[in-house]
Amino acid sequence: MTFEGYDAFDDPYCYRGTTCLINRASIRDSARLAAFEVEMSTLRAMEPLPGGRFGPAHYCKVHRHLFQDVYRWAGRYRTVRTSKSGNMFCFPEHIANEMNKVFAPFRSAPFLQGAAFADFVAGAAHFLAELNAIHPFREGNGRSQLSFVYLISTRAGHPLRLDRIHRATFMPAMVASFGGNLAPLITELTRLET
Repeated sequence: MTFEGYDAFDDPYCYRGTTCLINRASIRDSARLAAFEVEMSTLRAMEPLPGGRFGPAHYCKVHRHLFQDVYRWAGRYRTVRTSKSGNMFCFPEHIANEMNKVFAPFRSAPFLQGAAFADFVAGAAHFLAELNAIHPFREGNGRSQLSFVYLISTRAGHPLRLDRIHRATFMPAMVASFGGNLAPLITELTRLET
């Protein structure tokens, strides 16, 4: 089954016989659901994001905040295997362990106040690449990733201007990072400097 380009197997997240994710509004059309999801998560993104200790639990709180109006499972790790464009994301049985690993560096430079912007951006690009490869949630990973990067950029004293993201160049940079090439993502994040 697919939803917005995702491949999922034995997907209990979708209405039976469809590729539309089960949602709080009972929308059964994927295009309408996508529009509803963007509207609701955008409204929630205008509110203050949840605070926390910049670990996996904090990240789950951010996802829950953004998608609480759309999905009952918001903020909880997915339980199905997924892929996009033939690239497999982390198997669900390994998500918790991999999340602990990827969040460990937030207790040290380059993510702390006073880090040089270039060092922060390099660390943030690596973090985004790893987090994207894990893809811990069934849907809403990209928006949660960017919201969380905004939080860590603010804590480090380098608040990023997410309104400057250009999807046409940012998405290919994320795809390149999945293959280990961080240079395009570093370039994209550098453009977001305030």
